Amino acid sequence: MTRTAKKPSPSPRSPKRWPLQDAKARFSELVRRVRSEGPQLVTVHGRDEVVVVAADEFRRLKGERTGRSLIDALQASPSRKVEIEPARRRMPVRDVEL
Repeated sequence: MTRTAKKPSPSPRSPKRWPLQDAKARFSELVRRVRSEGPQLVTVHGRDEVVVVAADEFRRLKGERTGRSLIDALQASPSRKVEIEPARRRMPVRDVEL
């Protein structure tokens, strides 16, 4: 009698695994599950290859490139009240003949 090792059951927070063939054949279901259950993992030959996530989650993970994070960080700085004055030098002026 041969025994096969049982795979550990995934935790409720881990993404469901989809072999690539199943993901292709049942793409609409995959998209529905992403919306209802969260990220879904697609495997190729048993190896993890990609994770399908909802567009809102992708935008959140990617982050906005607005500069808002930098502004918030600078405003939260304990050195926020420091005045920075740029050094201004008088530039030489050339005489121009017209």
